[in-house]
Amino acid sequence: MDVKNAQVEVDDWIKNHGVRYFNELTNMAQLTEEVGEVARIIARRYGEQSEKESDKNKDLGEELADVLFVVLCLANQTGINLQDAFDEKLKIKTKRDHDRHQQNKKLK
Repeated sequence: MDVKNAQVEVDDWIKNHGVRYFNELTNMAQLTEEVGEVARIIARRYGEQSEKESDKNKDLGEELADVLFVVLCLANQTGINLQDAFDEKLKIKTKRDHDRHQQNKKLK
């Protein structure tokens, strides 16, 4: 999957099943909610909090996919080509962070 095609797939899904995009503010709130669900799983499964019985069957992959879906919605409705933005960000991070991380004693 590339990001450009994922944006097209989400747009097609919205047009065929979702009626229309929620407004940007609603989608931002929805994104926050979905990130919170990811945080809850990570905190309990990999962190120091104990996992509730009701949370043990939660699928981290599904929750991450929910986050991705809403991010793609926000990109579509605000006219962002997320593939281009991601590619550019990766170039910036590669140039900026390569030596920094290689020399970070905490990561060795």
